[in-house]
Amino acid sequence: MKRPSFTLLGAALLCAIGAHSVDAKIERLTLDSMVQKADDAIFGEITATEVIRIDHPVDGPELYFTHLTINGESLITGDLVTTTVTFPGGFINDEDGVWNSEAPSADDIKLGNVVVAFSKHVENLGGDLECNALYASHGGLFRTVNTPDGMVVLGRGEGYAIDANVRLEDLGKGVRTFAKKEEL
Repeated sequence: MKRPSFTLLGAALLCAIGAHSVDAKIERLTLDSMVQKADDAIFGEITATEVIRIDHPVDGPELYFTHLTINGESLITGDLVTTTVTFPGGFINDEDGVWNSEAPSADDIKLGNVVVAFSKHVENLGGDLECNALYASHGGLFRTVNTPDGMVVLGRGEGYAIDANVRLEDLGKGVRTFAKKEEL
């Protein structure tokens, strides 16, 4: 009797596992739902970036995370803050790191960029890393442009918390309104 090849066994196993796995879901966010789920929304300048590596006994070796330090203002409280937000992925150098399809683009996280970032404190992003996670990864970071009419936050399209371009002043009002709604 001919034995099945490992390729066929592997394919059959993947099909069986796939049939029982939980479907991945993309979270569609409105500004209201983002504010309800995030701990803060920071408007400010990216003043530092750092990629770290964690080798963890349970989660595995070579876990890479990027920290962004943002110096600015909380759109919820109006307080001046310096906050570090973190997302999975990043490169320490040309050879050490990992790509993450959900991470913000390299252009989005350049030093000096002025952004709006939504974050949520998590006790374990992976490798026992406790941090303020960038909520929804790339979906929680929005670039800004300075216009003659003031600062504008660039929308990212339908399903993102900020779907269309909006003046920073108007975004701040919306964030504070939804944050107050959450307190009630």
